[in-house]
Amino acid sequence: MDGTDGTEGTGAERAARRDAAVRAAVERGLLGPGAPLAGLLDVVGIRESAAALRAAFDAVVAPGTPVLHAFAVKAAPLVPVVRLLHALGLGAEVASPGELALARAAGVPPEHTVLDSPAKTPQELREALELGIAVNADNPQELERIDGLMRTTGSRSPLGVRVNPQVGGGSIEALSTATATSKFGVALRDEGAREWVVRAFLDRPWLTRLHTHTGSQGIPPALMAEGVAAAYALAEEINERAGRRQVDTVDIGGGLPVNFTSDETSPTYAAYARELRAAVPGLFDGRYGLVTEFGRSLLAKHGTLVARVEYAKSAGGRPVAVTHAGVQVATRTVYAPGAWPLRIAAYDAEGRPKDGPDVVQDVAGPACFAGDLLATGRALPLLRQGDYAAALDTGAYYFAHHYGYNSLARPGVYGFAPDGEGGVAFAVVRDPQPVQEIVAEAGGAHADALTSALAPRETRPARG
Repeated sequence: MDGTDGTEGTGAERAARRDAAVRAAVERGLLGPGAPLAGLLDVVGIRESAAALRAAFDAVVAPGTPVLHAFAVKAAPLVPVVRLLHALGLGAEVASPGELALARAAGVPPEHTVLDSPAKTPQELREALELGIAVNADNPQELERIDGLMRTTGSRSPLGVRVNPQVGGGSIEALSTATATSKFGVALRDEGAREWVVRAFLDRPWLTRLHTHTGSQGIPPALMAEGVAAAYALAEEINERAGRRQVDTVDIGGGLPVNFTSDETSPTYAAYARELRAAVPGLFDGRYGLVTEFGRSLLAKHGTLVARVEYAKSAGGRPVAVTHAGVQVATRTVYAPGAWPLRIAAYDAEGRPKDGPDVVQDVAGPACFAGDLLATGRALPLLRQGDYAAALDTGAYYFAHHYGYNSLARPGVYGFAPDGEGGVAFAVVRDPQPVQEIVAEAGGAHADALTSALAPRETRPARG
C-alpha cells in the first residue's frame, strides 16, 4: 500500500523498506568507515502517514469543514521534510523565529502557518501579524502586546488564545502540558481565569480562535479528548455570550503518542479521530473549523539512525558495542532511558540484518561520559567491529535535534524511496556537518577576541 487511499502500510512493509535502505546505504558509501553515522527517512512511510491523517479527519468532519493540519516543525526542523509535508497538503506550526524561517524556506504560505510559543517577542509578533500568520496568544500580557500591534499593523491574521484545560498529565511529566501548573496557556480552572478569557473575546471581536494542547508522548488519547472537550465547551460559552459565532475555529494541538515497542502504528489517526467525535460531537458538525498540530506521530516510525560499530569490547563479562550514535543524537534516550527506550536492530558489515543467537550486550555512544548508552543489557545478535546498530523509530526529535556534546558533528540525513527498478533511491536531506563548521560555530572567526581585544591595558601613574 502506498498510502494514497489514507491507509498506512503494515509494520512488515516498513521493516522491509528499512532493511533494503540500510544495505543500499552501505553499498553506496552513505555509511562506512568514513561515514559512521547517518539518518535515513522513509519517504513512502511519510506519505502514508500524511494521507492517513487527512483521511482520518475527513471521515469525521461535516462536508465543507475547513481543516488545517499544521505539522509541528519542532519534530523535524528540516526544510526538505517540511516541504514534502506541505506538498502533501499540510501546513506548519512554528514556535520560534527559526522555525518560521524554516517553514518559509520550505514554501509554506502564511495562511497555512500557525505561530505558537510561550515567549514571543514583540518583533516575532509583529512579523507574524504583518505576514498574516495565525497567532495564538499564550497569556494576558501577550494579548496586550497584540492589542497594540493590531492598532498599528491592521493585520488580518487569525488570532486566538491558548488555554490550559488543566485536565491532568500523562506518564511523562515533561511532556504533559495540561497539568495544574503547566507553563502553557491560560489556566482555565484558576480563580477568575475562565471569565477573563470570555471577557477578552467579548472585548476583541477580532479574536476568533481557541487553542489547546494536552501533551504528547505518554498522554492517553482519552485525556487528549478531554482537553479538546474543555476547549469546545469554552468556545460554546463565548459564542453564546457574544450572541454570535465569534469563535469559528478550534485548534486542538497534536500529541498523538507513538508506539516505540514494535513496527506497528498504534494508536492510529483514524481511531483518535473517531474517539474525538464520540467525545465532542459538536466540534465536528460543521460549525467550527479545525486546526491540528501533529509532529512526532507523522515521522517517528519513518526514521532510522544507523551507526557503525567502531569497537566491540567487553566489560564485567558483558559485551559492549561502541558506536557513533549517542547523546548527541539520542539525547532524551541517554538522559531518560526509562521514558525514552529505543529498539535497536543489528546489521552486519554489509548492511544485512544479523541473525544468530541473542546475546545480552550494551550499545554505547561516542561521548566521554559513562551514561552515553543507546541500550543497556539488550538481547541482540552479537554486534562486532564493523557491524551496524540501528536505532529505530527515530524520525522525529532525534537526528534533527543535535546536542553538541564533545563537539560531535551532525550526521547526514538521507531520504529514501523505491527507485522503480527493484532498488533504492536516495536524496540528501542534510549534508554531514564538516568540522570547519563546528569551528565557525564555536567562535573560530573571533579566536583573538579574549587575548587581544580585551587584553590588559598598560596604565600610567597618576600625576601628583
